[in-house]
This record gives sequence, structure tokens and C-alpha cells, in this order.
Amino acid sequence: MRYFNTQGECRPADHYMLPAAARLPDARLWVRRQEYFLIHAPRQSGKTTSLTALASELTAEGEHVAVRFSCESGEPGPDDIGLTELRVLDAIRDEVAGRGFPEEWLPPDPWPAAVPGRLIVKGLRAWALKCPLPLVLFFDEIDALAVNSLNSVLRQIRDGYSGRPHAFPSSIAVCGMRHLRDYKLAAGGTAPVRSGRGSPFNNAVTYRLANFTVPEVAALYAQHTAETGQEFTPDAIDLAYDSTQGQPWLVNAIGAEITDKMRLPVSETITAAHVESATERLIEARAVHLDSLAARLVEPRVRKIIEPIVAGTFPGVADSVYNDDLSYVRDLGLVAPDDPIRIANPVYREVIARVLGDGLTGLFTADPYSLTLPDGRLDVPRMLEEFTGFWLENGEWMTRGTGYNEAGAQIVFMAFLQRMINGDGFVDREFGIGTGRADLLVRRPYGNGEVQREAFELKVWWTGKPDPLEEALPQFDKYLARLRLGAGTLIIFDRRENPAPVAERSGTEALTSPAGHAITLLRR
Repeated sequence: MRYFNTQGECRPADHYMLPAAARLPDARLWVRRQEYFLIHAPRQSGKTTSLTALASELTAEGEHVAVRFSCESGEPGPDDIGLTELRVLDAIRDEVAGRGFPEEWLPPDPWPAAVPGRLIVKGLRAWALKCPLPLVLFFDEIDALAVNSLNSVLRQIRDGYSGRPHAFPSSIAVCGMRHLRDYKLAAGGTAPVRSGRGSPFNNAVTYRLANFTVPEVAALYAQHTAETGQEFTPDAIDLAYDSTQGQPWLVNAIGAEITDKMRLPVSETITAAHVESATERLIEARAVHLDSLAARLVEPRVRKIIEPIVAGTFPGVADSVYNDDLSYVRDLGLVAPDDPIRIANPVYREVIARVLGDGLTGLFTADPYSLTLPDGRLDVPRMLEEFTGFWLENGEWMTRGTGYNEAGAQIVFMAFLQRMINGDGFVDREFGIGTGRADLLVRRPYGNGEVQREAFELKVWWTGKPDPLEEALPQFDKYLARLRLGAGTLIIFDRRENPAPVAERSGTEALTSPAGHAITLLRR
């Protein structure tokens, strides 16, 4: 029986999967035109699966010999170009081995001898001359190569380009996580690697592999229904898409969590509640894909983009360096590929918020269960008292210690809130670049199917800016109206230079907003 795959390349016989080659709808046209092209997408987006399927289909159609191979094993070190080239050629031979190709389709054995910097072009030229059909090669994971090796490979492709289709591969695609123009020097340099004057990639088609659409999520999950009879409700499908924005690994991971880990009986329909539970389990477990993304948050280039989003501020400078860093973070998949600048999906947003507060949650000494009312609801007034006491003693140093100073106050409160929820509910977070705030909604089940809903808005008062209260109240009104809540808590953190001591500037006040909502105002 097939299953949802979260590890490596998908196989039609084993896994639920969408038609892989169809995710590259124009690739056949580019191959027929003997074009060289670029494909990029974040990790775990289905690049390898799609390229493998496309290569198999092209070969089966009998007009090309198409091979996808990985460059990942090709980089022993940044300066050993010759050994890198040999490893790339070995990867090609390994991929072709066992495919059942006729002898005349196989690469020359051995590859032609050449000096370092010429092994790729001479080897591919010899193979193209030997093979009776045009060669189509997909250089997967090309961004695994360090800068010198990458430049060498691109130069050699350029040198052989004019010989296609008989004396060089007819069509070549380079594929990786990043757009080719945005590859950086391996040791953290800032100059983009350019493919060189006259390169076939200078004006090549560039295609970013898209996330799944809502109909594609439904089609993927429908394969499970067809094989097991277990249905997904429309709300479950919609929530799976909304939570992931169609990110392929996440869509599959939710399906796998429900069907494999939660072991929901196939006689039971999969609902939105199951999807929400599965999503929370993935976030809590910090699966490999999520953990690898989270590890990027300490990189200065990533912090430069993510910090203003969490803080709700604007970047200090939006110059070419900032744009280059934004492109990098988009290619990682952390930020959505289109404007406005925002976290790519709610799952990543939640992971980012929790990772940034990871080092703090163990420092909160308040017992979450002591803040629970007899009916199971969170005692919000007492929770705010606990936070106030903690903030008065520790807020300043904890804010500086987050590493995201601009968003430090928000991170500390979100970590405290997460600790107080303690797995008994959910925190929905909304923040974005230039919004000037972070909005939080606590959803906590209690009683006989009731759900407590508590809204919070976080604002920061910066040096040279007016008191944000006047701006905050109408903003909070809109948020509360959207949630259909009559009350909420507004917290204003004073981050001005040389403010009064925190004990003197802190206070709590009951207000009525312009729209008539009951607001508890905390100044901290």
C-alpha cells in the first residue's frame, strides 16, 4: 500500500504523489528547442522527484537520452577542481548504471583524460559524439559545489554549448535551491557568482518550482482516499493548504502524521481538527526539514530579513545588499516568493517564533497549572501578573539575549505565553514587516467542547517615536472585530533610550477602544 513520503525522492509505486513531470509544464518545450535552463526551489519542494520523472519520460519516448544526476557528492574542497570534476562524472556514470541502456547510449569508459578545468567539457563532448540520440542532462543540487568548482562547471558548459546537439548535450538544466544569479561565495562573500559573458545561462529561462495549489492538495489526499476509503473533509484540505501554503513536504508530512503516527483508523474521516493536531505535533517534534530551516535563523543574512518581520518594523536600509539577502532567504523557503515580505506559511511562522524563544521557556518559573481556573480556562489576569513580575526582574537582559534585539520583547512574551499554554491549547500569531505590531490569539479547549479565545497585541515604543497607544487602539479594534471578540490585552513595551526605570514606567489600565472594545493596557 502506498503512503505519504517525507524522506527523499518520491516513487510512484510506493508513494502518494502528483504527476511529477507535470510540475515542470514547459520543460519539454525547452528540451525540444535545445535550450539550457535553470530550475530552483527551496529544499524538500520536489525538484529531484520532478526531474527524475521528466528524465525517465523523455528517455522512454525514444527521442532523447535524458539523465538526472546529483552534484552533491562532487565537492571535496573549494580548491580541488579536478577531483570535483571526476566526482561529477562518476555521479553521471553511477546514475546511468543499471538503467538498462543499450551500450551505445552509455558514457565513454573511461572518460577522456584532460587537465583540471577541462574534464567535464571533454567528457560530455565524447559522450554526445558516441550517443546516437541527443543527450539531455539535469545537473541536480548544483549549488552543492563551492564557488571555484561551480564557476569551472559553468565555464565548461559554456565552452561546449555551441557544439550541441551532436557534439555536446542538446539540452542542459542546472537545478538547485538558489537562483543561479544569487549564488554567493562559499565563505560568506557578497559578490554574486555570474555565469560569464557568452554563457548559455545569461538569458536562459529560469523556473521556480511552485508549491501545491488547493486542488493539488485535494488530489494528493484523494489518492489516500481511493486506496483506503478514508476521506478528508473539505475543511481539512483547506486547513492543510492554509497552514502550509502548499509547501510539498509539509503537505505530505501532515498526511503522514495523521495516517502513520496518529494511527487514525481508516474508518474515521480526517477532519480539520486532525490536521491541526498533526501540524502541532510536527512543530513540537521539530522534524528534520523544520529543524534545518530553524538552524538558519542565526545567520546574519537571515536575521536581517526575519527580525523586522517579527518586530513589525521596516529594515534600516533596503539597498542592493538587502535585496540580495532577501533573495537568499526566499530561496531558502523561509519567506514567501512574492510581495509583501512575509514568512512563507503559518507552520514556518510558528516554528520561527518558538525557535527564537527556545532558550527562554525553561527560565519561566511560574507553574502553568496554577494559572488554570477550575473550569479549565486560562486565568489571564493572573498570567499577566506573573509576566509583569518576571519582566520587572528579567525583561531587559532577556530581551538583549535573544539575538534578535529589535524583536526581543515580542520574543520574550511569546515564549512566556507558549510556556503558560503548555501544550493545552494553540497560539495563532500574526506579524509582518512594517505592521508595527504582533497579534496573538490563544485558543484553549475547556469544559465540554468549549474553546477559550484570548487576544493580545504587542507594540514597542521606540526612541524618537510618539506613544504608540493612539495608533494601537484602532489597529486592535480591527483585529478584535475580525475575531469577533469584545475584549483583549494590549501590551506596550518601552524600548526608548534612557527611559524611566522599568518599575516606574510599568502599569495596568482598563480602557475602552474607539470601537467600544474593552482593552486591558499593560505598559512594560
